[in-house]
Amino acid sequence: MSEPPDLRHRSHGDVVKRLKRADGHLRKVIQMIEEARPCADVAQQLQAIESALRSAKQVYIRDHIDHCMDEHVRDDAAGAAVLAEFKQISKYL
Repeated sequence: MSEPPDLRHRSHGDVVKRLKRADGHLRKVIQMIEEARPCADVAQQLQAIESALRSAKQVYIRDHIDHCMDEHVRDDAAGAAVLAEFKQISKYL
């Protein structure tokens, strides 16, 4: 078995895990549609996929803000204040 890739940030492993989970759900939905499963069941699984993707996106973006953007404004008080405000509002992504 090969070694796992070197992940840039600690949260990237979690993001990959969430995306793999969404991938599994997506494959299941395709199978459900091909098997003509009830629409409500398919819609429920589609909701699970959407939720998993949204969660992965939020974790990834917040991690980028915390690790990549922080280092660029660390010594700039005005930039740090703007970034702090952006972090506050990013909760609503």
